[in-house]
Amino acid sequence: MNSDRNARWYLNLMAPNTKGKPFGWVYLPSIYVNAKAFHALMDDLIAPFSPDEIDLVAGPDAMGFVLGGGIAARMDKGFLTIRKTGRICAPTEGVEYLHYTGRAEGLEIHKPAFAPGTRVLLVDQWIETGGTIRASIDLIERQGGIVVGIASICIEETKGTENLREQYKCATAVVTGTDLQRQCNAHHLKIFDDFNWSSIIPQVGELDPATA
Repeated sequence: MNSDRNARWYLNLMAPNTKGKPFGWVYLPSIYVNAKAFHALMDDLIAPFSPDEIDLVAGPDAMGFVLGGGIAARMDKGFLTIRKTGRICAPTEGVEYLHYTGRAEGLEIHKPAFAPGTRVLLVDQWIETGGTIRASIDLIERQGGIVVGIASICIEETKGTENLREQYKCATAVVTGTDLQRQCNAHHLKIFDDFNWSSIIPQVGELDPATA
């Protein structure tokens, strides 16, 4: 399994969007439903970071909750939910930004959410235009937090994301400079050409990460 993990085998479980806009072009919960894949993914995203350099994990609404919450539990850290505007029944700090769909959106966190100087690992499922992740960074820094790293399945190489890897320590499952990265940038994976849902469904007995 170690050699499989190094090859990011779980990325073959990504699925295509079959419903068009406003959905993202790739469907990723098909990875999460497979326990071996989900745990291998988290292992790869956690690997570059030491628990000693992180105080808190944060993730944006909604899919950042799944991956970020899992990573927080694995690292024995707390988890901060970065919510869409209007979802928090407590004092908040908010920011507006341009979503990858082109819509104006808003994010917020409760205030105060953490002590100034808190070191935060920011986790999102996928980073396309960079709007959501930069808005999340803004919110954390407004309360005196320090973003020490970013973890995501993929950071697409777009105008909005071009400086992220220079500004922050980034961990991604899709490795920059690879053919898979270029496929992600183009919004079409070769595995989608003959995609079959039944081929990626975990079988009984494959749902326990202890068997990996």
